[in-house]
Amino acid sequence: MNDASGQRKLAYWLVLLAAGGTFALSMGSRQSMGLFLPSLNTSTGLGLGAISLAFAFGQLWWGLTQPIAGAIADRWGPGRVLVAGALLAAFGTFITPYMTTTLGLILAIGVIAAGGSGLAGPAVLVAATMRMIPAEKRGVATGIVNAAGSFGQFAVAPLAAAWIVSLGWGSAMQAVGLIVLLSLPAAWVLRGSGAPASHGATAADAKPKGTKAAVAEAFRDRNYLFLLAGFFVCGFHVALLAIHLPGMVAACGLPPQWGGWALAMLGLFNIVGSLAVGWATQRWRMKSLLVMLYAARAVFVLMFLAAPKTGPIVLLFAAVMGLTYLATVPPTAGLVAKFFGPANMATLFGLVMLTHQIGAFAGTWLGGKVFEWTGAYDWAWYIDIVLAIGAALIHLPIREARLARAPQPAAA
Repeated sequence: MNDASGQRKLAYWLVLLAAGGTFALSMGSRQSMGLFLPSLNTSTGLGLGAISLAFAFGQLWWGLTQPIAGAIADRWGPGRVLVAGALLAAFGTFITPYMTTTLGLILAIGVIAAGGSGLAGPAVLVAATMRMIPAEKRGVATGIVNAAGSFGQFAVAPLAAAWIVSLGWGSAMQAVGLIVLLSLPAAWVLRGSGAPASHGATAADAKPKGTKAAVAEAFRDRNYLFLLAGFFVCGFHVALLAIHLPGMVAACGLPPQWGGWALAMLGLFNIVGSLAVGWATQRWRMKSLLVMLYAARAVFVLMFLAAPKTGPIVLLFAAVMGLTYLATVPPTAGLVAKFFGPANMATLFGLVMLTHQIGAFAGTWLGGKVFEWTGAYDWAWYIDIVLAIGAALIHLPIREARLARAPQPAAA
């Protein structure tokens, strides 16, 4: 290996470490918030519906910040955006235990913390990675970054559950918020706006456009609209799991620690799913992978509803859900980059994330309201099954060229 090749490889892994580490810390903190929902309800007396509204607003605001953060990062580079995001996420989470009204919770959880997590979210991180990684490695790289986020969930959720018991829920929440500040050094690594890596660039890579022109072109493309619709369903499903799975575990009469371990299993097995799907994007059409992932969700949820709700069954359900949890990100982001190139990737993928979070708002709020209306989460899962089937079907018409066969070595 020559020096230039070694330096490229080192730079490749440094980018992945910075982006993956940031996503691990922000997602680990954010996806652990569902553990605090019962304590917030008991402490404030506001009711599950009101608290779910604050979390739901956070899901929506997290999505709304994605295209804004993406547009800023596309123009001036992601470094400043990531620093601001980490600081706001930590501050919003830290002040949440002092909020005693619905409006206060919406401000702390739904605006400050969620907005900060959005600034340091996947739209900026995935785009920064794709701009600094050769085209032929983007699918695997996105899978690695996505898996790192899941590792953060796997690592932080059990810590948060243990801290709730040992420190009390308020101090535990503040500790979880401060974890995000460990990502600040990564902003320096990802600070440059830089041109996309030239090696292995696609045709779309060579056609940079202004933000307005890129967005207008994307919204005239039905393939992009299909991706938007599918990611709405992904957001509904992921938020329903992340926010209400601990409550569902408690409703089954299981100790709260099972909720923490269920979230950890989601994160652990999403590492496997993200890496596997990231690898698969280099070998199969990405639209086919999305069809398979959404259809699998519908089947797994249906099987869980028919099964007894014991601790091992809950963990098994969390594990199989983890395989598809955020594994949709590599093929979805890959298709956006494939169709439009990485020059405006943060903006265009940010808009995809916005639809994801509109779905997340619906999943978070509706999960709480369904439980209030019926005393169970079953009808929320029925809706999730129908939406997952629809998402699988809507990806079928996407026009994606078949992958070219790898060139065969010449005979000696």
